[in-house]
Amino acid sequence: MDLFNRLDYVLDHELADDLATGRRRPEWLWVALRGDRLVGRIGWWTGRPGTGPQALDFFDLDPALPPEEAAETGRQLLRTASAAVIGDGPRPEFGRFMPANWREDPKTRGLLETLFGVLTDSGARPLVERLRLEWRAGSPVPAPGERLVFRPVRDREDLLALMTPVMEGTLDAHGRADLAGGLSPREAAELHYDDELAHYTTPREWWRIAELPGTGEPVGFVVPARNNYHAIIAYIGVLPTHRGQGYVDDILAEGTRVLAAEDVPRIRAATDVGNVPMANSFARAGYTAFERAINFVWDAPGGRAD
Repeated sequence: MDLFNRLDYVLDHELADDLATGRRRPEWLWVALRGDRLVGRIGWWTGRPGTGPQALDFFDLDPALPPEEAAETGRQLLRTASAAVIGDGPRPEFGRFMPANWREDPKTRGLLETLFGVLTDSGARPLVERLRLEWRAGSPVPAPGERLVFRPVRDREDLLALMTPVMEGTLDAHGRADLAGGLSPREAAELHYDDELAHYTTPREWWRIAELPGTGEPVGFVVPARNNYHAIIAYIGVLPTHRGQGYVDDILAEGTRVLAAEDVPRIRAATDVGNVPMANSFARAGYTAFERAINFVWDAPGGRAD
């Protein structure tokens, strides 16, 4: 831990608990050394202990290295560690949290662009840049409106029946990638549910379906939950026939109220930079953008041979 933490990243404080709970393994954490100097580090994570790596979320290079030297160090570290941890299988997605103004800070931009160049050289491509958002305790809690009524989600099929049409015309880059990869809207919804939503251990009674008063016609849904670290708005959607009428504000407000009633210190959320309507809705609900995140993906197992 002392060696790995000689470089800095915003997730450093989570490492010890992640190792203790099995979300990380020592053999998934690699370092590049020059003598006793740490010049690079890389690490994988899983949200489900006992399974293989789900994400590559640590990749840091010594900021004192000249750019070309840093890039070569990064290429060797990524290649060596990936071969040992992942082998020839599909590479998990890379995710990086970044300052909200990372493009305006020349030093931060230079370091990140060197890192992104290493990923690109390995065959990865950028998938999406996202806003990381936060609502803090003490902020106003949105009051209930009269346009919608809410009920708990009954079961898996109850939610999947709404997630499926929401996939149509989605602005979410991960959802669009699933559809572009050949999945049907139903298959993409099932993948999202089974790989993520099904694993939240917080009460399913928190999950809400929004309906029109009197008719019971569904309008959308929201999934408030808690992951391993924070209370979150895990997923929110409005059915295509009801988009453009501002219902997303009412639905997000309900999810915020559910979590605020649990006296959580903060609620985290994220949305793609390109999903302007969703970003604006979060802003109206009192969420502030405190960071950005970027995701890279490898389309072929193991990346390029070179």
